[in-house]
Amino acid sequence: MHLCRRDCQRILPRRMAVPVFFLMTVLPVVGKTQPPPAVQELSLETSDGIRVAAWYYPAATEATPTATVILVHDLGGSHATVEDLARALQKAGCAVVAPDLRWHGSSRPRAAAAGASGPGRSEAAAAPQVLRKADFEAMAASAGGRVRDQASQRGDLEAVRHWIRQQADAGKLDIDRLCIVGSGLGATLAAMWVAADWNWPPTTAGPQGRQVRAIALVSPAMTQKGLPMTAPLASEALRSAVPVLVLAGTGDRDAGRVFDQFKKYRPKEWFQQRADQTSEKARELDAPGDASVFFIQCKTTLSGDKLVTDPTINASDQIKNFFGMALARKPD
Repeated sequence: MHLCRRDCQRILPRRMAVPVFFLMTVLPVVGKTQPPPAVQELSLETSDGIRVAAWYYPAATEATPTATVILVHDLGGSHATVEDLARALQKAGCAVVAPDLRWHGSSRPRAAAAGASGPGRSEAAAAPQVLRKADFEAMAASAGGRVRDQASQRGDLEAVRHWIRQQADAGKLDIDRLCIVGSGLGATLAAMWVAADWNWPPTTAGPQGRQVRAIALVSPAMTQKGLPMTAPLASEALRSAVPVLVLAGTGDRDAGRVFDQFKKYRPKEWFQQRADQTSEKARELDAPGDASVFFIQCKTTLSGDKLVTDPTINASDQIKNFFGMALARKPD
């Protein structure tokens, strides 16, 4: 169903007004009359021995999922702090995997999960707030060797992708409709992982990467925990290939800086809607929906996981509709 501008303004509160094209290309909402499929807890493993606990939200439909989504929480969060978004995407027909990053939630080294202390790392010393830069880099690692399934560096997000690929090989998921959402520090990790994913060369059996169709960055920071966003932004994937949504509150100044960097890389393909301001787009665009990078600023001081799950902001609608628009495009 298509909505005219007047209809959209009547349905959405003024503080949440979003570009009309985000409402025109939507993922279908399914499963309204039936409860969604049960959530499944997964136990995945990284190359450095971390047991990654992840939660799989099967699409609320018997048909092929409209998208396969990896959902990455913020520093100090877990799958539980983004569960409202996971369930909203599930109801829209997406299959969602939300991991607990290492030393968050239920994810621990195998030894620690079994009751022993991790090598040189106690529970207190591995609190999320005091993890080292190397720990965060390991979360997004995807490298080592020429065959991806045998990679020597398989981090937290790569372990999730490996499971998705196995499900795709079994005909249960579609890895060619892969999308990712990163919240707060999770946005940096998502960007780093997508950049690494793009570097895997194809083999005679087919592609080993470049299947990410869209990335949503919620409250991204230019630098956090020693991780600069500039490196993944300069990668081929983020610089020009993958459609991007930057979603933030008015207090997220860094998010605006991240989007400004995208504008430099895609000077003819950007659209922005800042809170209480008239929307703007690149001069060369015929319509906002032709953009490949979007900045949506919500009138709120919330950020990260709190922003993306606040029911008054309804960020889930903006993310799922962005995915619907990105997936409607033909991949390069």
